[in-house]
Amino acid sequence: MQNNELQASQEALHTPMMTQYLRIKAQHPHEMVFYRMGDFYELFFDDAKKASEILDITLTARGKSNGEPIPMAGIPFHSADGYLAKLVKEGVSVAICEQIGDPATSKGPVERKVMRIVTPGTVSDEALLDSRRDNLLVALHQAGDIFGIASLDMASGRFLVLEVEGLDAALGELQRLSPAELLLSDHLTTPALIENRKGLRRRGPWEFDYETAERLLIQQFGTKDLAGFGCEHLKTALCAAGCLLSYARETQRTALPHVRSLSHENRDEAVIMDAATRRNLELDINLNGGDEHTLFSVLNRAATSMGSRLLRRWLNRPLRDIELLNARQNAITTLRHNYNFEVINGILKQVGDMERILGRLALRSSRPRDLSRLMMSIACYPELQSELAKHKSPLLNDLAIQISTFPQLVELLSRAIIENPPVVIREGGVIADGYDAELDDLRNISTNAGQYLLDLELRERERTGIPTLKVGYNRVHGYFIELTSAQSEKAPADYIRRQTLKNAERYITPELKEFEDKALSAKSRALAREKALYDELLDILNEQLIPLQNSANAVSELDVLATLAERADALGFCCPTLSLKAGINIEGGRHPVVEQVTTAPFVPNDLLFHRERHMLIVTGPNMGGKSTYMRQAALIVLLAHIGSFVPAQSAEIGIVDRIFTRIGSSDDLAGGRSTFMVEMTETANILHNATARSLVLMDEIGRGTSTFDGLSLAWACAKHLAEKVSAFTLFATHYFEITSLPETIPGIANVHLNATEHNDNIVFLHKVQEGPASKSYGLQVAKLAGIPAEVLAQAQAQLQLLEQGVHPEHSTLAITQTAPAPVAELSVTAELTSPLQSGLFDALPNPAVEALKKINPDNLSPREALEQLYRLKEILKKGR
Repeated sequence: MQNNELQASQEALHTPMMTQYLRIKAQHPHEMVFYRMGDFYELFFDDAKKASEILDITLTARGKSNGEPIPMAGIPFHSADGYLAKLVKEGVSVAICEQIGDPATSKGPVERKVMRIVTPGTVSDEALLDSRRDNLLVALHQAGDIFGIASLDMASGRFLVLEVEGLDAALGELQRLSPAELLLSDHLTTPALIENRKGLRRRGPWEFDYETAERLLIQQFGTKDLAGFGCEHLKTALCAAGCLLSYARETQRTALPHVRSLSHENRDEAVIMDAATRRNLELDINLNGGDEHTLFSVLNRAATSMGSRLLRRWLNRPLRDIELLNARQNAITTLRHNYNFEVINGILKQVGDMERILGRLALRSSRPRDLSRLMMSIACYPELQSELAKHKSPLLNDLAIQISTFPQLVELLSRAIIENPPVVIREGGVIADGYDAELDDLRNISTNAGQYLLDLELRERERTGIPTLKVGYNRVHGYFIELTSAQSEKAPADYIRRQTLKNAERYITPELKEFEDKALSAKSRALAREKALYDELLDILNEQLIPLQNSANAVSELDVLATLAERADALGFCCPTLSLKAGINIEGGRHPVVEQVTTAPFVPNDLLFHRERHMLIVTGPNMGGKSTYMRQAALIVLLAHIGSFVPAQSAEIGIVDRIFTRIGSSDDLAGGRSTFMVEMTETANILHNATARSLVLMDEIGRGTSTFDGLSLAWACAKHLAEKVSAFTLFATHYFEITSLPETIPGIANVHLNATEHNDNIVFLHKVQEGPASKSYGLQVAKLAGIPAEVLAQAQAQLQLLEQGVHPEHSTLAITQTAPAPVAELSVTAELTSPLQSGLFDALPNPAVEALKKINPDNLSPREALEQLYRLKEILKKGR
């Protein structure tokens, strides 16, 4: 009783309308409420303040509530999509509150209700989505060291689950999925990398309950259990899937018929890449966060938006299934032959974004133009089938089977929808004339009422013989037939008196009454009839939802294959040979992105890896092309693992399990990690997880700390990768001491990017050659960067002292062991004959000393002892 009294007293402080608003807002505390008032969506209080900042709209104050001015902002309802798009992009969720009552009959505020909730991960409206990028809702759940991940593309209904071990693996998958909205339990402790992202939603831990999740999923799919989906053992991932499904239903306020299956993404089926690798390779996002100069930007010439999105998924999840990859290669070869891809592309350009159109169809939010595009799209399917039937590629033949034809739907939609329908059904004018007799009749009444009355007047004059008879209308009495008082006696028997005037009588007839009933409500009834017919169309189309979705999936895959065929032809790519045997042999390899943006001719280079040559120490000058050479190797291998042709003269690629990169320098200020800490974290991940089937790119390990520490770490990391892991490794360094590793460790070789000096300037040749580099050309590169001549002169003098064996503390420019990396690098970029560098390397294990430690003198004969002595002298002679 006391609570009711308290609520009543609080409501008394507000107007009835604000009481209604506050009640609705209390039900949606985490969403911005768009409160419909006439032709505007209004926002109040904190929502208004936040909206004014994000949307750049005017913040006003109107009236008072509880004695205080009410902050208020508004947007026109008919242009809400543009504002919603901005909010969604900023990770804001919006509750759309509509008027559902009739203002004419309402006592007090018109009844309102939240009809839908728009969130970043569940939007399906075309205006709110990037057509070339998946828009994913993702849920993450942790149980011990296992992370379960579920992802849903609301626009297409694609529902996936996977499990990974360890936080780093989970972060890598989140980087791949790039969710628009992420659901986490309130109890889950997360690093700043997750906590600071847009679209993060905390949910109650009970929403991740396994039994609840299992029940929801079984109900959604209409199955007895989840065994048929092959993921019943993934309990942690299913907990995430249950929370995700519950959230999606809550926000959509409708069933999700297009979400009809659950797929298990097995991590072992793909080439695993962590977040750092994806970032460094710039697959679809460059280091500045844009999409220019990325691998995706070079390859994407897809005819459809859904093809673009599938290509992006392929690049971010290369596969290890050699049979599937060979099938894709065969299809690309077929499409490339005689430019067959041109015919396919010409047909595909007529196909709309079927994936998302069908998603909106399932959610019953389709707009008239969606149905028009759907009709034009499926009308192309017979031609696609016919074209694919000409080719002998097994994959293309399978796609032809998956692409169904829908002649009945094409005929239905062509009759039902006008050629250029309006954007929305709200005002009608969508259903074509001749489709429905009742609608045609109502439209005729509404648009031709005047002509009908003239025709009726002529007929009645002829029937009655009264030339002065008139047919008229007024708002009070409606339609009538008017006779003068003198002629009223001639009124036919079916005339019913409606009104008596001074000099005239007005009548109504059954025919005119029927017309009146139709005419007065014809427009509203026509609109209602049109909406009913539109809903019937949606029902009919939803009956074919599954084959329509299967066809759309096949069309998007065909689009990607045709795109890769066109790119292979236009860019001079070759078909790589895939092998289960470990190794990589690339002849004339090129960087697919750099060669497109550089004005100078790109210099191709070879790469050879096999079991007896699994690590290359890469040296050469800065700006000489080491990073380009390393990245192009990774991109060529990656392209081979999506079934694509590759930028090379020829290539034989052994299937790899992982690609790792440790390239570039960056810090993590939000996470409290320095550049060197980030470098060491990424390096540790590689050392722990790389295998003999992995491709590893490591660039300038150890440069973020002192010379001694950096050189020691780089040497030890290279030795570990070569001896313990045996991964295929490109190890770029400026520590020339490391180039001695091939002398003592099998499987390592030296290569270098060459350069030459001309008139005190450096010329980069960008050609990879065997053996270590002779110089680093650090001062020459510094000159190119614009370092003042005075500084360069001092550096040159210091370098000469160092090469003569003068230690830093004895020179005029003291350089301590803890000097910053750019200065300290001077001590290790001189020629290999530098006495100081030999001194630096003393800190590392001496091969002769190590060999001596292993000798047990008591077990040696005199002859064996002499042989060991000669061997030790030979090791010392070779040096380190």
